[in-house]
Amino acid sequence: SGVPLGIVPVGSGNGLARALRIPRSPARALAALENAVVRTIDVGTANGLPFLNVAGVGFDALVGWAFHRAGRDGGRRGILTYVRIGLALLRSYELTAVRLEAAGHVVEGRFFVVTFANGPQYGGGAVVNPGARLDDGRLEVVVFEEDSNLMLLANAPRLFTGGIERARGYRRIEATAAVLTAETPMEHHRDGEPEPGVRRLEIGLLPRALPLLVPRATAEDRTGPFVCESGAPRSSP
Repeated sequence: SGVPLGIVPVGSGNGLARALRIPRSPARALAALENAVVRTIDVGTANGLPFLNVAGVGFDALVGWAFHRAGRDGGRRGILTYVRIGLALLRSYELTAVRLEAAGHVVEGRFFVVTFANGPQYGGGAVVNPGARLDDGRLEVVVFEEDSNLMLLANAPRLFTGGIERARGYRRIEATAAVLTAETPMEHHRDGEPEPGVRRLEIGLLPRALPLLVPRATAEDRTGPFVCESGAPRSSP
């Protein structure tokens, strides 16, 4: 519609709000948005349906489904519950063989996660795509290749402390579109919301499609999640 969207974060992860540095208190978020400026961000699509921050297939989607069911059945929400569910599922998780096509690359294998990231983090401070820009006209396809559970646990703290891109099995591909296929249905998520299993997932991008209200300090920060007004990339953090 062209009407700028203002975010008041009330979710469990709040990955996009954290990237925009919007306060997680509703009252403080509203106060910050009162004097916000408008920045227009890219919007990803997964089989034609939009996502703003991240979408993906693999372990994160499985945990998202379990987290959703637990919340629906009256369980506690929040990042600690997410971690607890993840640790419980890790022991029995079986990787699915997939084929990924993105930016001229064709990658086949059993991956722990395949994430299509517009923003930098899943939520809760877990940064999977460091240095992301929300308006640069591209997505990053982040792949964690098959590895032992022990190595995955050893590298998990890097999501919160930095340096995840140096972890073994981490791979990132810049793209504006991607196709993921598998012989068996793949559960996936859009911005953490679980979606049913599909054998083919087509990822697209709508460049600078959504006007967003952003705290002025975030919009003007050269290490923030936007490119310069001139179109030149800001320096990486």
